[in-house]
Amino acid sequence: MDLDVFVSAHRAEWDRLDALLRRQRRLTGTEADELVALYQRTATHLSLIQSSAPDPQLTGRLSQLVARARSAVTGTRRASWRDVTGFLTRGFPAAVYRSRHWWVPTALLSTVIAALLGWWIATHPEVQSSIAAPSELRDLTRPGGEYETYYSSHPAASFAAQVWTNNAQAAAMCLVLGVFLGLPVLWILFQNMLNLGVGIGLMSSAGRLDTFLGLVLPHGLLELTAVFVAAGTGLRLGWTVIDPGPRSRRTALAEEGRAALGMAIGLALILFVSGAIEGFVTPSGLPTWARIGIGVAAELAFLAYVYVLGGRAARAGDTGDVDEAERSAVLPMAA
Repeated sequence: MDLDVFVSAHRAEWDRLDALLRRQRRLTGTEADELVALYQRTATHLSLIQSSAPDPQLTGRLSQLVARARSAVTGTRRASWRDVTGFLTRGFPAAVYRSRHWWVPTALLSTVIAALLGWWIATHPEVQSSIAAPSELRDLTRPGGEYETYYSSHPAASFAAQVWTNNAQAAAMCLVLGVFLGLPVLWILFQNMLNLGVGIGLMSSAGRLDTFLGLVLPHGLLELTAVFVAAGTGLRLGWTVIDPGPRSRRTALAEEGRAALGMAIGLALILFVSGAIEGFVTPSGLPTWARIGIGVAAELAFLAYVYVLGGRAARAGDTGDVDEAERSAVLPMAA
């Protein structure tokens, strides 16, 4: 496309749209119809320039013009409680449901890796000695040792807040860094599984694996599921860079990226629940079966939330992306 010819052919339309947007008085019916038509044409022009002859200065000008026109056409919209309810009952669970083919295998493979690491550490004393000195290992694994007192070392509220912050940051990093072909996500996931495997291996070698699982499972089921969802979604985002499918790479990344950022908010809420369990339930005096039962109930509630509400919303066409009226205009792609 000859950009100079294209600009000369359509400059008058862009100037006219700009003039209509600057009008201080109320537009007449004819002018309002003209504004809508010019907005649609200018959005198409912007897509054409972005795809075939990108020019930063012209793209910036038209992007601002299209954004102003969209605001004028759709009106300024404020978030409401209806938006929050829609996000929690449709958008977020639908996004998690749509990503299940990524995060479920991620969860299964990661769990196997953590178990294998734990078995390797438990059955190889030389590996244990490379982790810490024998006296330090005893301090970690003995009754009343650091693995047990860790969960009650701080006031429950501050401990829950600290755990929630750390886990929410890890989940957000998985979602955001997935765009780098998923490689940072794999590293973050491996670090989490390594830490879990070390705990399993050391406590198992001391004959106290049941105690360790009794401390980890109440909060760990929901916490790790949230991390797996974030990691799987990040890997999906990374794969979108490689294979965007029938969409343009720019459009695919925009759609999947917006859904991923929305999931970061939803997962922060899920991790808040797991952090509260870790801060108040895990170190409590409840019997082990009761603490694990609370963790299992929280996990089953989340899975039902995703597969029932999320599945229903996904089948109805919800993807977790923003509403169509709030998306940038794009040209249809040939299949």
